[in-house]
Formats: sequence, structure tokens, C-alpha cells
Amino acid sequence: MKFSSKKIIFTTLPIALGVFLIWYSLAKLKPEDIESIKNSFKTANYWWVACSLLLGVLSHLSRAYRWQFMLDPLGYKPKFANNVMAVLVAYLVNLIVPRAGEIARATTISKYENIPFEKAFGTIVSERVADAVMLLGIIGLAFVFQTELLSSYLFPEDDGSTGYTYYILGGLGLIGVIFTWLIRKSKHPFAIRIQNFVTGLIQGIVSIFRMKKKWAFIFHTFFIWIMYVLMFYVVTFALPETTHLAFGAIIVGFVVGGLSMALTNGGLGSYPIFVASALTLYGIDENPALAFGWIMWTAQTVMVLFFGGLSFLVLPIYNKEED
Repeated sequence: MKFSSKKIIFTTLPIALGVFLIWYSLAKLKPEDIESIKNSFKTANYWWVACSLLLGVLSHLSRAYRWQFMLDPLGYKPKFANNVMAVLVAYLVNLIVPRAGEIARATTISKYENIPFEKAFGTIVSERVADAVMLLGIIGLAFVFQTELLSSYLFPEDDGSTGYTYYILGGLGLIGVIFTWLIRKSKHPFAIRIQNFVTGLIQGIVSIFRMKKKWAFIFHTFFIWIMYVLMFYVVTFALPETTHLAFGAIIVGFVVGGLSMALTNGGLGSYPIFVASALTLYGIDENPALAFGWIMWTAQTVMVLFFGGLSFLVLPIYNKEED
């Protein structure tokens, strides 16, 4: 009963938070703001949105193909169609229960390809290591591009502001080094969990370079994340206000939007707010920035619902015919 209650809270709390954020973001809008956002939706160039969806499909296909490089060494060669549909079902499940998609993906491929769940899930965890490294790299890029912007906001009247910012970053780096040293020496359960996480991360990275087709795996990893960034980038051309965004703004908006996905189910409510707050730092008015966030989130969500739902329905039919 206790476990069931925790599970219900874990499932419903992000959804409730997302609904609250939607209400909050709409409640503070004036009637003219709502009309402005509606007008952005009406006049948006949806050809670019369609282009974004195409890039999203390519990323999913690449992810499904990359998965095979993890399964091959274990002696399994599932049908590519099943790989693709398992990946799409995972995205669909993540909209309902955060982080349950990985379990759903392993369960799906186990059911239709007779791959043991533990082995399938292990390959997915290893994939996530590569994705975590890519995300950390993009976050690092975001901080690099954000440095000058932060300087202008923190020290608007100081010509030597950039230097002060580097001192702050250097201080944070020193704190990070000290924190790392303390974690390595500590025997506290929390510290041990961090140690085990870092160890697993390193082992996962090393295992990738020991893979038979490591360069193909690395290529697809880069390809997937380039598609993710391009999905965000091309939608900026859908609205005239966001057409001329600098590369730094694209990276920062992408990272902020990605982080919002961890806050609520699929970024429900949080994605448009987070992305809009990032774009306003680059001089975009709040209403078109919010419209951009909603257009981006809606397109992604509709794609996941359509292809994920379709995969859920087609999987048993496809595999029955194959039998």
C-alpha cells in the first residue's frame, strides 16, 4: 500500500504541477496578451514546424538504429521496425509516467523479440550514459555562450564585468573541486551513491569505446543530438520575432527547454514558460517568446502522441503477421 501511494504521487504530482503552471501562465496574461499569442499561432509559418517534426522522426530512427549496436554483442538482432516502435512507445509512456519509458521500451522489445528484460534494459542504461555526456556538453556550451549575457546583467555599468564573471566562475570551479574531493573521501551513504553513479558513468563511457562498431555508435549519438538542436532551431523561423536569434540563444533555449522536461511530464506547462524566459533574455518580447514555446511543445507532444499511439496499436499486428 505504501509503495502504491508513492507511485500514485510520483505519477500525479508532475501532471498536477504542469496543469498549475499552465493556469499560472495564462492567469497573468492580459486580454491583449492572449490576442497577441493567438495571432502568433495564426500567422506562424507551419512549414518550419513540419520540418522540425521531420528532424524529430530522423532522431527517433537514428536512436532505434543505434540501439542495435548495443544489442549485437549480446547476440540479438531484432527487427528494425520493432526497435523503432519500442522507442516511440517509450516516448509515449514518458508523457504519462516520468522515466517509465525506459522500462516500457525494454518490456516491449523483450515481448516481441524474446530478449531478456534485464539485458534489454542494460543496453538502454548504457545508451543513456552517452546521451548524458552529450547533454552535459551542450549545457557546457550554453554556459560559454551565456557568460557575456550574464556579465551585462550582473555588472551593467562595469567595463571590466567579464573579468569579474570569470572570477565568479573560477570560484565556482574551485568549490566544485573541493566538493569532489570531499565526496571521494566521504563514507556517507549519499556520497557513496554519487561515487557509484560517477563510476557507472565512466564504465559506460569506456564500454562504448570497446564496442565493435563504436564509431558508428558515436556518429549516431552526435546525429541524434544535432537533430534535437535543429528541431528547436528551425522553429525559430516560424515566427518573425524569433527568426534572427543568435546561436547562443538557440543553445540556451534548447537546454532550458530540455531541463524543463524533467520537471513535469513531457514539459507539460513548464516547457513554454522556461523557453520563453530564456528567449526574453535575448530581447524577444514575452508574448512571441511564449507563443514560440507553446508551438514547439505542442508540435513535439502531438508527434509523440501520434507515432507512439500508432506504434502501440501496430506492434501486435505487425508481429502477428510476421509469425
